[in-house]
Amino acid sequence: LRAMLPKRNDMTKQCIACSKTFKIDQWDLDYYKKISVPEPTHCPSCRQQRRLATANQMFLYKNTCAATGKSIISSYHPDDGYTVYDQTYWYSDQWDPLQYGVDFDFSKPFFEQYYAFAKRIPRPNLLTGFEYDDNSPYTNHAGKNKNCHMIFDSDGNENCYYSYGINGCKQCLDCYRVRKSELCFECIDCENCYGSWYLQDCKGCNHGVFLKDCVDVRSSLMCVGLRHKEYHILNKPVTPEEFKTALKQLQTPAGMAKLKQQFADFCLKFPNKFIHGTHNEVVTGDYLNNCKQAIECYDCNDVENGKFFCQAFDSAKDCMDCQEVGDKAELVYDSATLGYTAYNIQFSYNGLGNLMNFTYCQYCFKSQNLFGCFGLRNKKFCILNKQYSEADYQVLRTKIIEHMKATGEWGEFWPMRYAWFAYNETLAQDYFPLTKSETEARTLHWRDPIASPAPSADETLLRCATCSKQFKLIAQEMTMYQAAHIPLPEQCFTCRHRARLAERNPRSLWHRQCMCTQTDHGHQGLCTNEFDTTYAPERKEIVYCEGCYQKEVY
Repeated sequence: LRAMLPKRNDMTKQCIACSKTFKIDQWDLDYYKKISVPEPTHCPSCRQQRRLATANQMFLYKNTCAATGKSIISSYHPDDGYTVYDQTYWYSDQWDPLQYGVDFDFSKPFFEQYYAFAKRIPRPNLLTGFEYDDNSPYTNHAGKNKNCHMIFDSDGNENCYYSYGINGCKQCLDCYRVRKSELCFECIDCENCYGSWYLQDCKGCNHGVFLKDCVDVRSSLMCVGLRHKEYHILNKPVTPEEFKTALKQLQTPAGMAKLKQQFADFCLKFPNKFIHGTHNEVVTGDYLNNCKQAIECYDCNDVENGKFFCQAFDSAKDCMDCQEVGDKAELVYDSATLGYTAYNIQFSYNGLGNLMNFTYCQYCFKSQNLFGCFGLRNKKFCILNKQYSEADYQVLRTKIIEHMKATGEWGEFWPMRYAWFAYNETLAQDYFPLTKSETEARTLHWRDPIASPAPSADETLLRCATCSKQFKLIAQEMTMYQAAHIPLPEQCFTCRHRARLAERNPRSLWHRQCMCTQTDHGHQGLCTNEFDTTYAPERKEIVYCEGCYQKEVY
């Protein structure tokens, strides 16, 4: 890979946030020049942390629509004092975001005056495809879901609960990054699976339990790396009766814990491909598919010429430093949650639908040529929600950028102290966890746990074994646990979600050599292939290059 990458003229800088050094290469410099932004002052990790701190996807509260008085579910806590509208009202023509427009004040820094300006403007209670949803009020950053509860970053599901990043699934519970699957429980990074529990990195598996890296495997338990097999335990064939007998161990917490540990130990005997993904060309990162020239990217599909990208959804080209951006995105830089055609966007987040030429905008949709705007829809040539002619807009925009250069703000993403949510409510806490004292020392907002309301007649109240918080099991969950003869969970949803994240590889890279001893294939000594991988050197797993892995598994 390193030989295939273009020649670079690296420069080294020191991050002003964490003091670590980081490199800027010639590709980066060319990109910054192309979109007319300065070199970053923060390292890639600190830049990612700032973007993640913009989004509260998974913590929901009861609130009231300030326009209609309707009781609503919202990602905004009522104590935070923001004006929150139900989405149906917020997207309607019954209010005008331009009425909040203000003149730019050249005596003040941009971020300070933007925060005061935007804090007054109503914001939607959630970000969902609510017009396509059916009985799914407790979802966020999601759409086209039916009878779903507490699923996030998820689309096109039915009767699914307590999951993240699932698409096209039915009757799935406690899953992460699962597609087109049904009746699955505690599955991670799986596709086209049915009636299975505790699967990871599997495709087309049915009635499996504790499977990893398996394809088209049926009625099997605790297997790794199998292809097109049926009735196996620990990678050895068994009778259907032996399989059914072994499954009974899963019906008690002690039996489940024993099998889980046994399976974890068994997995260490098998090689892992250095990267999760297929059909990639010149990439580094992990969980990548159909990507080309994607460097230090994670959880991405169809990225071309991208760098420092996380969770891209469908076709993004010439983009850098992005979180959840895609579906025909181009020239998007240091932004988050933008999609469905976005072109030439910088330092913006939460916008969908034919976006063009945005700078420092939030919650703007189907618009173009905006600077420092909040909540606009179908608008153009606006600054701080005030309308201008095209000529006046361009003159004022240039003048503001020069002002921001003088204040040291130009080219910086939104400081985390201006985030709308508490730090521990956002995705940043998942990947860059801080304690309450650490958060407050950085002058960031922290929200203490909120007591769960009393359960209704069809709900069960439990206490989390990890964080001690009380949590509820809804009736649909109970039905699924009982039907599968699975013990009730001992952790709350947040702790279960973070435990699933811990099962995946981190968003960090280490340079390593393939661990395959080539005497296995008629040669002597270790394979000489090297790669960048998310498997740290101190980990116990066996890590192979692509070629050695293919020979071993297939």
